[in-house]
Amino acid sequence: MTRFLLRRIAWLVPTLWVVVTLVFFLLRLAPGGPFDGERAVPAEALRALEAKYHLADPLWRQYVDFLGGLLHGDLGPCFRYPGRTVNELIRMSLPVSMLLGTLAMTLALAVGIPLGILGAMRHNTWVDSAAMTVSMLGISIPRFVLAPLLVLFFSLKLYWLPVARWESWRHMILPVVAAGLPAAATIARLTRAGMLDVLKSDFIRTAHAKGLSERAIVVRHALRGGLLPVVSYLGPGFSGMLVGTLVVERIFNIPGMGRYFVEAASNREYNLVMGITLVYGGLLMTLNTLVDVAYAWLDPRVRLDEK
Repeated sequence: MTRFLLRRIAWLVPTLWVVVTLVFFLLRLAPGGPFDGERAVPAEALRALEAKYHLADPLWRQYVDFLGGLLHGDLGPCFRYPGRTVNELIRMSLPVSMLLGTLAMTLALAVGIPLGILGAMRHNTWVDSAAMTVSMLGISIPRFVLAPLLVLFFSLKLYWLPVARWESWRHMILPVVAAGLPAAATIARLTRAGMLDVLKSDFIRTAHAKGLSERAIVVRHALRGGLLPVVSYLGPGFSGMLVGTLVVERIFNIPGMGRYFVEAASNREYNLVMGITLVYGGLLMTLNTLVDVAYAWLDPRVRLDEK
């Protein structure tokens, strides 16, 4: 276990360096710049801005300066937010995105796992068909369609919940549901598939022969192995949840990283795009490592030191 974690940590830095390098040069090679807009900036003002932010320097020099700042934990200034740095915006918006993603994934697990277990235990019955139909609908409806439908019904028709913002628990309900239900549908199908494989095993038949109740068989024996596909999904799924909530944050006007990431990509906000990409890349690698550890705990046959 220790060697595995040390090896993963050793790979973290060069992997993130490759990601940062690719994103840096792709952003610089893309047409347009951070000061291009609907109104043309006077040439003298444009030269002054480029000199202030060192955008007129050779590309290799900008790259070296960015890496130097990164080594000191400085992601640079924001071009479109005068007086603000990328570090400040990430420090302000990351907790919001993390809370939204965590609540959405909790909802997805709370809905998806019982639905998948129910489908597996009632295999080839109307209960199974109904559960998988619901999950298929959840997969088929994207978040940018689901979110406006929720707003239309619960906010504009019934007046039960606020339309947007992120101020109280009532404001959180619709964004969390919009972000979590598609993931719940995926988790339900993965849980069902994993449970069906386990329920066909010899040790499950032995448990039935010993007279154990259905609940005891599921909780004590089948669930641990049946959740392995779900555990494999959680790493990229949770990081994808954070990225996928970009649309949700935009629709509900939530001050999370997704909102700033969309604006930064549209405005060629180089430093902010680099900073958020770095955060997402680090989260993805960290979560994948935690998933591997959880997988080894659930399945003793998996040896991390051999991976």
